[in-house]
Amino acid sequence: MRTTLIVNPNAGRGRGAIVQPYVTKKLTEFEIPFNIVKTEVPEQAIDFAYQAAINGSKRVVAIGGDGTCNEVINGLLAAASEGHDTTFGLIPVGSGNDLAYSLGIPTDIEQACLVLKHGSEMAIDIGKVTVDGKSQFFVNAVGLGFDGEMCVILRQTRRLHGLLMYIWSALMVWFFGKWPTHMTVMLDDSTIQQPNVLVNIGNGSRVAGGFLLAPDAKLDDGMFDITVVGKASRLGLLLLLPRMLKGTFQHHPVISMHRTSHVQVVAKDGMAAHIDGEVLCQHGREFEFEILPKALNVLQNKK
Repeated sequence: MRTTLIVNPNAGRGRGAIVQPYVTKKLTEFEIPFNIVKTEVPEQAIDFAYQAAINGSKRVVAIGGDGTCNEVINGLLAAASEGHDTTFGLIPVGSGNDLAYSLGIPTDIEQACLVLKHGSEMAIDIGKVTVDGKSQFFVNAVGLGFDGEMCVILRQTRRLHGLLMYIWSALMVWFFGKWPTHMTVMLDDSTIQQPNVLVNIGNGSRVAGGFLLAPDAKLDDGMFDITVVGKASRLGLLLLLPRMLKGTFQHHPVISMHRTSHVQVVAKDGMAAHIDGEVLCQHGREFEFEILPKALNVLQNKK
């Protein structure tokens, strides 16, 4: 089975480049035939994945973080629209690795390589977001408001790594951010108009390397798990952060949880948003989300 590896050398503060020789060594030992390409600029993985799929690769594996996964999956879906079906695989070397968490793929590199040899395939849902008329796909989550601002700050962070990096950015937004943002959230059966700290549109359960903002989300149930965090005081939000890490916030009075396959969000004054851990926009106003059920085959750890 022909496999293409798409390596982001900069993923995980350079960890992608460090682990690549080890990955190729292990795949050779496992007798998995592969070819390899490396990204040099943002969004290049989209084209690499598309080209790999239309040229006959049956598996395309991202060696990177959630942002790399997002690019590869967008390329694979473009190829799938032309009749080229390919299975997505992952060696997680990013800062957050939230998709890997949902798929049960270990961050230990040798164990992740074993998933390429022994893992099982599953068909997962894909989200589609349209922001002010421009559309793209996502696999894990889109965050509006507070966590969108976090992502903007993370662009400027160079020294910290992993969950600590996300907690630091959360505290920076807590001190200096523009939250809450007045939003209109239009669900299938209701409309919520209020100031919100954040809205998380979850396909996967975890974001930012450890925050379980959609603790009951499943990648293959045909639904988004939507978390709306309404207006909170600074102290109230600070006290919420540990519960968000544990996914035990569902009954908090400022939080509401919803499940739907379609949602629209409007913020007249604009707001920041992230898509799979990368900046989606800084001043988006009109957002529309729809789910594409079981749109992509992926490799998961055997359960």
